[in-house]
Amino acid sequence: MENQATEVTINQTKLRTIQGNITQQTTEAIVNAANSSLMGGGGVDGAIHRAGGPAILEECKQIVARCGRLPTGEAVITTSGNLKAKYVIHTVGPVWRGGGKGEPELLTSAYQKSLKLAAENKLSSISFPSISTGVYGYPVSHAAKVATGAVITFLRQSTTSIKEVVFVLFDAKTFATYSSALRETAAKIGLNLA
Repeated sequence: MENQATEVTINQTKLRTIQGNITQQTTEAIVNAANSSLMGGGGVDGAIHRAGGPAILEECKQIVARCGRLPTGEAVITTSGNLKAKYVIHTVGPVWRGGGKGEPELLTSAYQKSLKLAAENKLSSISFPSISTGVYGYPVSHAAKVATGAVITFLRQSTTSIKEVVFVLFDAKTFATYSSALRETAAKIGLNLA
């Protein structure tokens, strides 16, 4: 059970966990755990910019020139350059400061604003990394509960164009943690696992 993918269905939308590389996903959009400058960085952010090429950065520069830095918990959409996905949704997760500085609410917002943007653009599928758990230091066990809860809440509240949501986790430990959190969250509200 430890390293087993988990899947639930909410309002005709499949929500599942996989272990893999987000830059290789074929969902219509992939989510980038960006920094507020949108200029690329380390971790997932750097990997997406490297794999997608300069088109993503060019569009990000235009957004920043027009709107300024992206606030924590907000999201914007760009082209995907050379990636298999059609779009990249950039969102800024919170830096972990112990959990009492609004981090869970900001992390919830990052996931839900990304989903809202995907739905507004009539996208059918989206992949998320583990937002804020790299250099931003959010503990994976806490982040996984917030992330799965945020996505399930969004999907339960509205019927959208989104038919598939995937948590793409890079390493086995993070994958196991998210799979476990998804099973727990689903069980609490009576959702059946696939």
